[in-house]
Amino acid sequence: MNIAILYGGKSSEHEVSVRSATAVVQNIDTKKHNVLLIGITKAGRWYLQSANEVQKVKSNKNETLSITQNQDMVVSIIPGGGTDGGLITVGSNFGAKNLPVDVAFPVLHGSYGEDGAIQGLFETANIPYVGGGVMSSAVSMDKEKTKQIWIHAGLPVVPFVCVRRYEYENEDLWQNIVKNVERDFTYPVFVKPCCAGSSVGASKAENKKELQDSVKEAFLWDDKILIEPFIEAREIECSVTGNTEFTAYTPGEVVSSHSFYDYDAKYNDPNGAQLLIPADLDDAHLRTVREISKKAYRVLDLTGLARVDFFLDKKTDNFYLNEINTIPGFTSISMFAKMCEASGLNYSELIEKLFELAIIRFKNRAVLKTSRA
Repeated sequence: MNIAILYGGKSSEHEVSVRSATAVVQNIDTKKHNVLLIGITKAGRWYLQSANEVQKVKSNKNETLSITQNQDMVVSIIPGGGTDGGLITVGSNFGAKNLPVDVAFPVLHGSYGEDGAIQGLFETANIPYVGGGVMSSAVSMDKEKTKQIWIHAGLPVVPFVCVRRYEYENEDLWQNIVKNVERDFTYPVFVKPCCAGSSVGASKAENKKELQDSVKEAFLWDDKILIEPFIEAREIECSVTGNTEFTAYTPGEVVSSHSFYDYDAKYNDPNGAQLLIPADLDDAHLRTVREISKKAYRVLDLTGLARVDFFLDKKTDNFYLNEINTIPGFTSISMFAKMCEASGLNYSELIEKLFELAIIRFKNRAVLKTSRA
């Protein structure tokens, strides 16, 4: 099959995406698939990459994908084009050329990758793609909306306060919010953008002044933010795959060496955390994680894959859903593939499964009526 791997992107998680895509390419079976690499710049421009880029990272595990901005290899989408021509290259010297794509894999984290934006483009172009659809991706990217759906489904979440930019910019509204936060929560609290991943823009506030600073930082990344109480908790994760039948894999645990597992701790500190798979839990707790993960996935109408993140309160032994990642990290240190492998599904087999799920979802949707005629 012709597989388009998209990476980079106009996102705060651009570099993580490049590392994730590198690992995907290194584990994809190039005897079965022709890989088309589409690098997306931080400005959002799409460029088809040379086939040599695939060989570079396949032959040397220490290499990382790059993005070459060849103006003769600009990629565009043709609405309704389908797998025979949904993507084209547009070059000043060579004109337009079809890029037949059987499955697109957007290895893109954060904005424009997990939020329904690129999913909508693929739907418009009639191209099968890995992961959740437009609605489920958009909702899952928004931490407030995700939590509201989970609460409605009877699932446990950490208490939170959502603040919109207009509320923050209105002094009376903001001071009332601060009063309510200090009434309902005790410091420290965590502040995070609603629609960002990898802990980008998130910080811990120990007092009112730090709360103000944290809120200011979070609003640099989004127009909505969450404020949550600090819970002395263990961080548990679980991988899920499936469209209509769901598999929850061996849960893992992140044991951070930092007081707050932020972006730098995750990706820039080689000793930032210890990853335990399976998580150090008894069988009953492991079953609970898997069952809650499948329900959390199902009520969001997700397809393909996701990683479900939990807090396990050290004092009460209660689980709380934290968030869900519809395109989780695929880097060499990321938990998603490792948890699948602990259940007997290796990285290459996982990639094949994701392609199969993408095609099944596409075929199921293709028979739906779009006209009364």
